[in-house]
Amino acid sequence: MTQHRAFHWPQPLEGQQARIWYGGDYNPDQWPEEVWDEDVRLMTKAGVNLVSVGIFSWARIEPREDLYDFDWLDRIIDKLGKAGIAVDLASATASPPMWLTQAHPEVLWKDYRGDVCQPGARQHWRPTSPVFREYALKLCRAMAEHYKDNPYVVAWHVSNEYGCHNRFDYSEDAERAFQKWCENRYGTIDAVNDAWGTAFWAQHMNDFSEIVPPRFIGDGNFMNPGKLLDFKRFSSDALKAFYIAERDTLAEITPGMPLTTNFMVSSGNTTVDYDDWGREVDFVSNDHYFIPGEAHLDELAFSASLVDGIARKQPWFLMEHSTSAVNWRPINYRKEPGQLVRDSLAHVAMGADAVCYFQWRQSKAGAEKYHSAMLPHAGENSQIFRDVCELGADLNTLADNGLLGTKLAKSKVAVVFDYESEWASEHTATPTQKVHHVDEPLQWFRALADNGMTADVVPVSSNWDEYEVAVLPSVYILSEETTRRVRDYVANGGRLIVTYYTGLSDEKDHVWLGGYPGSIRDVVGVRVEEFAPLGDDWPGTPDHLELSNGTVAHDIVDVIGSIGKDAEVLASFKDDPWTGMNGRPAIVSNAYGEGRSVYVGARLGRDGIAKSLPAILKALGADVEDSADPDLLRVERVDEETGARFTFLFNRTHEPISLLVDGEPIVMSLVERDGATATINPNGVLIIKR
Repeated sequence: MTQHRAFHWPQPLEGQQARIWYGGDYNPDQWPEEVWDEDVRLMTKAGVNLVSVGIFSWARIEPREDLYDFDWLDRIIDKLGKAGIAVDLASATASPPMWLTQAHPEVLWKDYRGDVCQPGARQHWRPTSPVFREYALKLCRAMAEHYKDNPYVVAWHVSNEYGCHNRFDYSEDAERAFQKWCENRYGTIDAVNDAWGTAFWAQHMNDFSEIVPPRFIGDGNFMNPGKLLDFKRFSSDALKAFYIAERDTLAEITPGMPLTTNFMVSSGNTTVDYDDWGREVDFVSNDHYFIPGEAHLDELAFSASLVDGIARKQPWFLMEHSTSAVNWRPINYRKEPGQLVRDSLAHVAMGADAVCYFQWRQSKAGAEKYHSAMLPHAGENSQIFRDVCELGADLNTLADNGLLGTKLAKSKVAVVFDYESEWASEHTATPTQKVHHVDEPLQWFRALADNGMTADVVPVSSNWDEYEVAVLPSVYILSEETTRRVRDYVANGGRLIVTYYTGLSDEKDHVWLGGYPGSIRDVVGVRVEEFAPLGDDWPGTPDHLELSNGTVAHDIVDVIGSIGKDAEVLASFKDDPWTGMNGRPAIVSNAYGEGRSVYVGARLGRDGIAKSLPAILKALGADVEDSADPDLLRVERVDEETGARFTFLFNRTHEPISLLVDGEPIVMSLVERDGATATINPNGVLIIKR
């Protein structure tokens, strides 16, 4: 693994104090210039102090090859800067102009059937195209040379959401790059054959030139899982290499300017390995869009915690989220009253020192015209804009009270998230298509919250083994290195929770033999002989299985053949005798070295996990009891030098919650105060300084 780049945060404009950065994407090129002054006036009213400019402006900046028009961009940056609004300037390379793709159609990516992605949307370029790279880096150099001394530009926004639309490319350029990537990773073609298990189905290769991307192989057929996993790794690396080329081009000309690119971290997005990418930015940035319905707040907190884990608890930048509805779902639900403020402060609670939206002014034309914005179609006289102004004031209050420089307090519990485990578990030839790694970490985060604990969500390569309790939820891949860390962690006194679908394979997606989870069987004290998937797609098949602790398993359970001599069964399955599952262990505690583990051999869902957790934690002997009300999401940021603590309390329910206030309330949204008692209403948040 490469080392993280030195942390480098955007600094305030000359003469200004450091604040929480607040603003959003700004697209002045979509509007006549007479609108610009009104924008600046309303930005000032709302407390906006930063906007991202030029993200999709390549065609305006370079309307013809080698003909640059910076005048309009100079004018708006000057207006913004003189009003005290800093600029996060994009490299503008996210989407090529029509003149480029018409002159060089070979830069357009191809899908797995060989069809060309035509221009007409965005990000229709190949990450591995040398032609596109030449044009993109030429634009980067022109941008950097022109703005290297501009006092109002405080950061580079490199491209935009890499891989959002061009994650996989199956072109000839990609084929050559994939061959080279395999050669660099494995050294010899024999090593590739071993990694991909090509003895199966006569897929043996004699030379790197015989490697092809996982293109269309016929409906209903199964792609080589090793190749597919490596192609996902390669695709993440190919996009990263393009980002690094842009980053280094900009940095060479503007060495003092911090650089970032916006990730898309959420509970279900595994487009690239964002933890790997986190090593390559000066500060981590993220775009997050809410999940409608009852999981809204919990999923947001989960995702923001994962961003904090990727940032290794350095401040991070919320580059995009929405004031209300998005435009890209089949049904685009609005946010409820209070959620605009609540959601933003939840990101801040989890370590964000910047809150930005897509976008400042809602577009009147184009594919995103119905995406909400800070200034909606309804204009200044709207609840959204009033909430935007309220949030701006809240963020300034937090800065005035010293929030900047604090970090998310470390939890006692870590929930581990692994991009490669998700990529491997996505294969179409697995025990059940209903089970993937990506679904399980959020359920454990929510179940812990239901027991009054707010966990840290951390990548598998981070310091999860420094927590009092670590949860490995369906971490499908356990490499030799991760296996060693697991063994050392528990042997040295750690408390480990391991679930079904963990440790099935090594980093090559080769199954650990001898019974699951092969490399850590003795650590967890179980030997799983086979899987028992559950479903209702055939008449008479079992779709659930009850446990002796009153919970119910769905989708999959493990057939545990034996347990270790020091293991203890915490719950067993209840079923008809003829099925062979009745009385088999379902949840098992085990002693290993100085520590303990608990193995959960069934998919219990949030409710089942929450109900099982008290017994699991007791069996672990873990000192993680929390007096927090499970109806409240409780998060703390701490000043490590002064000891000051900022406690964020969010209502997780649709009912008012009353509590005694211990400390000084500094921000209240949808909160009623009566002496020492505060009532947090639905979608409300209370922030207390101690």
